[in-house]
This record gives sequence, C-alpha cells and structure tokens, in this order.
Amino acid sequence: MTRVGAVGFDLDGTLFDHHGSARSAAAHFLGSLGVVASDSTLDSWFAAEEQHFERWRSGEISFSEQRRERLRSVLPPLEVHVPASDVEIDELFSEYLRAYESSWRAFPDALPLLRSLRASGHRIGLLTNGAEAQQLAKVRRTGLLVELDVVCTSERIGLSKPDVRAFSVLASELAVEPGACLFVGDDLVKDIDGARAAGMQALLVDGHRRRELPIGDLVRSVIARSADAR
Repeated sequence: MTRVGAVGFDLDGTLFDHHGSARSAAAHFLGSLGVVASDSTLDSWFAAEEQHFERWRSGEISFSEQRRERLRSVLPPLEVHVPASDVEIDELFSEYLRAYESSWRAFPDALPLLRSLRASGHRIGLLTNGAEAQQLAKVRRTGLLVELDVVCTSERIGLSKPDVRAFSVLASELAVEPGACLFVGDDLVKDIDGARAAGMQALLVDGHRRRELPIGDLVRSVIARSADAR
C-alpha cells in the first residue's frame, strides 16, 4: 500500500447532501402543483432523475433535455399537465431548481474533514459526473471550494466515472501517482470500482448518512494504514 498523499472526493452524496436537498426541493415543487409528496411519489422523482441524468452523462441527450424528460416522466402519471414547448417546460423546471438551490447544503462533517486533510498536508481534489457551472456553484455556496486544490467535472474533462481515464486526470491534476491517491465516494460502481481500476485506494461511504458514519475517522484510518505499510 502506497502512502496517501492526496484525497479525491465525489461530490453528490459524499461531501454534498444532494438527496436531502433534492428531496426537500421536490416536496416543495410538487406541493406547489397540488401533488402530495408521498414516499412513492418522491421515489418516482429520483428514479426519473437517475435515468435521464445517465442519458445526459452518456451523451444521448443534452443537459437541458434531461431536465425536461424528468418532468415528462414524473408529472403525467400524477395528472399534472406538462407544457408542450421546451421554453415552458424549462420555466416550470426552474421553479424546482430555485427550491433545490435554496436547499443546498454540505454534510456537516464535510468541511471539517477537508480542513483537517489540508492541515495535515494532503492535496484535495473533486471528481464529479456533473455540469461545470452547477457543481462549482454547489461547492462555492457551501464553502467547500476554498479547501479544494482541484475540481474535475465530467463536463470540463470530457470523461465520466467510472472511466479510469477520469481518475487518471484527477491524479494528474493533483500531481500524485494514482496509487498515492485515496478516492472517497458513495457509489460502488462509479466511485469505488472506477477508482480501484485506475490504481487508486478507495473508500465507500453512506451517501444518505443514515447511520451517521464518521467519514473523517474512516478517511484518517485509511491514511494511517497507508503510512504504517511503508
């Protein structure tokens, strides 16, 4: 095991509480349309988000179109009319987006962890399968950006997790060999399998923090083991 010199993070579900922010926003948005935001309704919302976001990530549709497709998938079964024109659908989605942005929050342990890593001399990077403008806005709004040395979005680098080349770009921009980088994420395939295939060490965390796992302790434990193994 190589000593860890840098730590890379996924954003949504790892440092940033996307599910909590989106759930609050979706409940507000659907309520404004006269829909009760039940668990099953919110499950449908997140299923559509996952499906159409992946279509954008794979290059099948544009970022704006994946947003439109989410509304086209979710609203008609709830007996909510979806406008015919793209402009009107975009205006409708903007109502959800405003609620989502007002709910943005990092996990409580995220900023203290980044500060601790910086204090111990580790370089810190972000690798996220997201749009450049939105992901940068998230880390800026939540105060995380100032603690990051590198921010790699799939839109900027032209590669998405779990592609090993995406992780290689992250390591290169952090100026470390992949083996000296620990990657932390909440998705077993995109984050963990991808990082390990690229030669990185990897740590899987609970994206919803249901058990409130102390990820700072987990990260520091991996770093300590890598130092002891030298």
